[in-house]
Amino acid sequence: MRHFVRWANADQADLWLDALLAAVPWKQEHITVFGRRQAMPRLSCWMADPGCEYRYSDLQNVIEPWVPAARELRARLSDELGCPFNSLLLNLYRDGRDSMGWHADDEPELDPDAPIASLSLGATRTFRMRPRRVASGQAVAWELRHGDLLVMDPPTQRDWRHELPRRVRVLAPRLNLTFRKVLPRGVK
Repeated sequence: MRHFVRWANADQADLWLDALLAAVPWKQEHITVFGRRQAMPRLSCWMADPGCEYRYSDLQNVIEPWVPAARELRARLSDELGCPFNSLLLNLYRDGRDSMGWHADDEPELDPDAPIASLSLGATRTFRMRPRRVASGQAVAWELRHGDLLVMDPPTQRDWRHELPRRVRVLAPRLNLTFRKVLPRGVK
């Protein structure tokens, strides 16, 4: 796990935030949790190269084309981290009531040998992790701020779960971009 505080300076982070909020085709998807269909507590979008399909919680994401700001970020992160990212899950937490529960990004189409690069734009939010194999494992937390980059290197997804808990006092939006490498169909 690598945390780059202010990976993007405030001016650049503001430009990316504004551009992405305006250009991304945001959706409120519905997922199945414990057999119940419900609206996700956030807005999302899946951008990817053709053939980079991604499915989780009984949701097959529709591939959207790369918008310029996302394309720019992908090129920069792919170069800096040495990973040819081919997909991006964007999550828009409209305020502190939007959240994400404990999970690991370990779907079979994700390359288990590639990092996941998570860029935070907007409001500061708490990001928590706990060991997967220890039910009562102690959680660790980071306050991810505007422009922070968190890189989850392998085997993070195998060994840890993470969440973004509700924070009702947070009134501003937070945009999280998670760059990923999806394996082509038939390669596991």
